[in-house]
Amino acid sequence: MNELLDRLTDMVKSLERPTPSELITAVDRVGVTVAELRPYLSEPGLYPYGRQKLLATDEVEIIAMNWATQRQCSPHDHGSSFGVISVVQGTISHDLYTLDQDDTPAKYLSRVEKEGTNYFAARGMVHSMGNPLTTPAVTLHFYAPPITRMKVYDLENCLACVVSDDCGAWWPTEQRQRLAVLKLTRKTGDQPRTTGSRVVDPGRPGDPVLR
Repeated sequence: MNELLDRLTDMVKSLERPTPSELITAVDRVGVTVAELRPYLSEPGLYPYGRQKLLATDEVEIIAMNWATQRQCSPHDHGSSFGVISVVQGTISHDLYTLDQDDTPAKYLSRVEKEGTNYFAARGMVHSMGNPLTTPAVTLHFYAPPITRMKVYDLENCLACVVSDDCGAWWPTEQRQRLAVLKLTRKTGDQPRTTGSRVVDPGRPGDPVLR
């Protein structure tokens, strides 16, 4: 019997089309240690992190991520999903982006997420994470519903890509993972337009709001 997977399964059973607040509460209660996750951690290899899906239903998916040192993933959204991210071990750098009326991202906030904290990823939020240190970092991700059609951004080349469900938050290396490639209208370094910009509040449950 696997105590961790049993506990996660029981958690997911209690969630039927969970709201953001219901998912946050469930994650706060479940409590997962790095020792429990260690058998499921995949090596990052050439990527920013190794990913291992622990559980998936129609309502929720749970993914463990083992971060490479001093490496950052690409800016990305989570399709039509929202999520809760638990920093199980280490320190995570976290960049957040606005989207202007042309859906082009511009970074507006950088912060650090500490070990033992959970933070909310609202539906529509564009962000990037990484392990800025030379010590291990492990995160556990809970998404509702399971992520599909995630969009990954290459701001240097002014492109975005809708990726297949088995791709992480990096530009796909396999052609089959590139479901759609989109040209962005503003180069990195340009100032975002403020009128109508969509800003997702990372500190509370909710959808994108106009500011």
